[in-house]
Amino acid sequence: MVSLAPSVAPSLDCPRRKSGVPFRPMRGVMARLFQSGKLTSSARIEVSTAAIRIELRQDGRMVSEHLRNFGRDQTVYDPWHYVPVLARKPGALRNGAPFKDWVLPAGIARVRRKLAGVKDGDRQMVSILGAVLHDGLPAVEAACSQAMREGVCSADVIINILSRQREPTAPLTIMTTPQNLRLRQEPLVDCARYDSLRRAI
Repeated sequence: MVSLAPSVAPSLDCPRRKSGVPFRPMRGVMARLFQSGKLTSSARIEVSTAAIRIELRQDGRMVSEHLRNFGRDQTVYDPWHYVPVLARKPGALRNGAPFKDWVLPAGIARVRRKLAGVKDGDRQMVSILGAVLHDGLPAVEAACSQAMREGVCSADVIINILSRQREPTAPLTIMTTPQNLRLRQEPLVDCARYDSLRRAI
């Protein structure tokens, strides 16, 4: 268990290697968790490491999960961790390190390229990416693909498509006509009758 002392700018007591150099990747992960608001400064964190994964838990709740990287002097980002932060700083989508080489699914990537030339394209893209947190990646990608097929590329349209997919379709109620309201003689469909009425006027 790593215990963090409460302070305005929390100090991160990081595990050290034999050389005495702080283990920087873990410090960076902890700092990003504080910035995103997932951790408080008085948090007690349990760090579990496995062969391919590192898990951070607070009070038994998984706060963060990362694939292990065995290379040296590398910074590995998971851009989805930073999506909530984009609401405050949408320009980071264009210039931020986590998003530079971000490979998005095909439908979302096409929308991103299309919105890059629009004045408020960053803000629109951030709201689309924020919808992934609620609706899931497959649903947002399908909505983006549908919007592109219809020739409209806007966050409002994509979010509207998502909201229509969320709403359950109302069941059709088939009413049977009561016996006393049924027609005894069905009207004939004959457009010539209307022509004769026009000639009479």
